[in-house]
Amino acid sequence: MFPLGDASRRPIRYPVMTLALIIVNSIVFIIELVEGDPFINRFMMVPANIVAGKDWYTIYTSMFMHAGWEHIIGNMIFFWAFGPQVEDVMGRYKYLIFYLLGGTAAAFAEIAADPTSTIPSLGASGAIAAVMGAFLVTYPRDQIRTVVFILWFGKITYIPSVVLIGLWFLSQVFSQIGTVTGITTNEGVAYMAHIGGFIFGAVGGPLFESRELRQEEGLE
Repeated sequence: MFPLGDASRRPIRYPVMTLALIIVNSIVFIIELVEGDPFINRFMMVPANIVAGKDWYTIYTSMFMHAGWEHIIGNMIFFWAFGPQVEDVMGRYKYLIFYLLGGTAAAFAEIAADPTSTIPSLGASGAIAAVMGAFLVTYPRDQIRTVVFILWFGKITYIPSVVLIGLWFLSQVFSQIGTVTGITTNEGVAYMAHIGGFIFGAVGGPLFESRELRQEEGLE
C-alpha cells in the first residue's frame, strides 16, 4: 500500500518545510551516487561507534541518506502523504525541530536494541515514522487516498488513517519481534528505529502543535 495524501482536508499553508526536507534528502542521495562508498561510509551511522563515543554527528547525517532508489522513493512518498498536515498544525520551524528530534529518537531506539551492532544505518524513515505517529494522533479519522496493489494491479481507495498507519505500525512491531526471535531476518530494515520514531511522534507530537493553528484546522 502506498499513501498518496489526506483526502479529508488540505493544508492551509503550503508545506514549505516538508518540500525543503524532500529536496535536501534528494540532493544528499545524488551526492551518494556521485561520491560512492567513501561518502556513504563517512556519514552513515553505526550503533557500536555511537556507543563507543565516536561519530555522533552521523545520528543526523544518516537520516538524510538512503540505500537506493526504492528506499528514497518509498520514504519520500510516505513523507509527502503525511508531512504537510503535520507541518500545518505545528508551524514550519517547530515542525523542523520535531522532525530532527524524531529522527534522533529513532536512532537511539535502534542503538538501544543492539548497542554492539556494526550494521550501518541510514534513511529518513525513523523521522518520517515520527511524523506518522503525530498524524495518527491528530487526524485519526482522516481518509487517506491510498494505492492498494493486488498482484500487479493497483487500485486507489480511501482508508482511515487510524487503520492505515495502525496496520503499518503493527507490521513494524511484528517484524521486530520476528527478527529478535529468529523467525524472520532483518534484511537491513531498522524496524526498531521505526517503532521508536513512531512512539516519539505519537506521544510528543501534540506538544509541538500550535493551539492557534489547531483552531484554524477546526481541531478545537
